[in-house]
Amino acid sequence: MNRGANKRGISALLRETYFSLPTMMVNINRILFSTAVLLLLANIAMAQTFAGYHTSTYAGIYGVFSNPASAAGYRYKWDVNIIGVNINAGNTYVSAPKSTLFHPSDTMKLNRDYFLDEGANRKQNGWEMAEIVLPSVLYAIDDKQSLSFVWRMRTSSNAGNITTPIANFFGVNFPNNSYVGKDLNIPNIRVASHMWHELGLSYARVIKESYSSRWKAGITVKLLSGVAAGYAAVKDVNFHLSTRRDATISSGEMYYAYSKELDNWQTSPTSNLKILNNNGVGADIGVIYEYRPDNGGFGKYDHSDADDYKLRIGVSITDIGKIKYAKGANNTDLSLVKDNINPNDLTYKKKESLKQYAARLNKYFTPLASGPDFSMELPTALNLMGDYNIDSRFFVSANAVIALNAGKRNITKTSAMTQVMVTPRYETTMFGAYLPLVINHNGQADAGVGIRVGPLVLGSYTIFTNLFERRIDHADAFVALRLNSSMFDRTHKQKKLGCPVNNY
Repeated sequence: MNRGANKRGISALLRETYFSLPTMMVNINRILFSTAVLLLLANIAMAQTFAGYHTSTYAGIYGVFSNPASAAGYRYKWDVNIIGVNINAGNTYVSAPKSTLFHPSDTMKLNRDYFLDEGANRKQNGWEMAEIVLPSVLYAIDDKQSLSFVWRMRTSSNAGNITTPIANFFGVNFPNNSYVGKDLNIPNIRVASHMWHELGLSYARVIKESYSSRWKAGITVKLLSGVAAGYAAVKDVNFHLSTRRDATISSGEMYYAYSKELDNWQTSPTSNLKILNNNGVGADIGVIYEYRPDNGGFGKYDHSDADDYKLRIGVSITDIGKIKYAKGANNTDLSLVKDNINPNDLTYKKKESLKQYAARLNKYFTPLASGPDFSMELPTALNLMGDYNIDSRFFVSANAVIALNAGKRNITKTSAMTQVMVTPRYETTMFGAYLPLVINHNGQADAGVGIRVGPLVLGSYTIFTNLFERRIDHADAFVALRLNSSMFDRTHKQKKLGCPVNNY
C-alpha cells in the first residue's frame, strides 16, 4: 500500500493524515527499516524482546524494558544483549494478500493488491512500533540488587480515529464520486510519528522479604535523544463536495508540524541518526510482588532461586517523558475554511520537499498563529502482569498494556497499543517455548510462538494467525541474541541464587 501511494502521490490533505503516514513519517520509518537491513547485510546477530518472553525469569535485560523491578534477584551474575530488532505494524482498514508482501507490484491496484474494509462500523486506525536494541547489560550486584544499562533506538507511530464512511471517501477512487452533493463531517483525525534514542540506567532492589513473600522495586532513568518527529491533525471539519473538482470547507482547522531535521534529511540513513540531539529525560518505574509459600521453612534465609515463587504480580509505568523539537520551515497551523477547492491542488507533488509543500499549504489556506517548537510525548503505558508457576518448568502469565496518553487531549504524542495477553510457556536453563495469545483494543486477536535456544530468541505473536489468513492487515517479528554468565560457567548453571552470585 505505501509503495503504491508514494508512486501515485497522496491524493488530498485529509487523505495524507490517514493513509500511508505523511511524508515525514514515512521518512522516519524508512530510516529504521534501512538501519535494520544494514545490520542484516553486515551479518550481525540480532536480539529483541517480545510479548510473552519479557515476563520470563530468564528474560534478563528484556524484562527491564517492561518492568525495571524484574532485574532484582536475577538468577545470573550478568546478562548482556548484543543487538536486536523488533517490528510491529498494522492497521484496521487496508489488508493485502500475503503474496503481495513478498512480491509487491509497481502500481498497487485496489481489490487486487490491497483490499479496503469498506463496510466496517468501527473507526479505522493504523500503527507502527519498532526498536533496535543496541548493546545493553544487566549486572547483579548481589542476590538483592542489580544495575542495568540499556540503549535502544525506537520509533512509534499512530494514525486514525477516522470513521469508515470518511475513510471510504478518501480511499475509494478519491474523490469518491458517490459523495458528490453530500455534506461530510470529520470531528477529529490525528497522525503522529516519532523516532528517538534512549540511554537508560536502571536500578532494582528487593525492598522487603518475609517468610512467604518478596517485594521488589526498580526505576530506569533515561536520557532521550530525538532523531525526528512529526504530527498532523484536523478537527471539526465540515465540507461539501459539489463535483469531483469542486469542494467547499465551511469549518475546520489543521494542526501540523515536523522537526527541523526533516528539512535537511540525508540520503544515507545512518547520517541522520545523531545521538545526544534534541535531549529530554524519561523514566520507567515498577514494583513486583512474589508469593513464595514453598520455602522450606527458612523464609528469606533460604535464598530461593529466581523462579521459586508460586505467583508473581507486577505493576509498572513505562515511557514517562517527552522530547522538545524546533519546528521545520514554514510550519504553522491552518484554518481550512475555503470555497472552490480542487482536491487535486492538495496532492503532494513528486520530488516536492516538505518545506515546499508546507509553503504551498500556507498560501492555499489561512495560517494561524503557532509557536516555534513542539514537545512530542513518549507512548506512556501502564503494564500489569501476573505469572503463575505450575512446576518450575511450566508457567502461565497474563499481561495487560494500557495506553495512558491515547485520548484526544494532546495531539503531539504517540501512544502505546492497548492489549491483553496470555502466554503459556515451558522453560529450562537453555530452552524455552512461548505461546502468546493476544487481543488488542481494535478487536484483533492473535496467536503466535516464540523459541529460546541458548542465546537465541526468536518468534512472532501474530505468526499463527497470519498463516491461516488469506489477507493480512498487521504483523510482527523479532529475533534475539543475548548472553549470560551461565553460558560460560556450566558448573554453576543449575545452582540457585542462594549460592553467592559473585561465584558466577
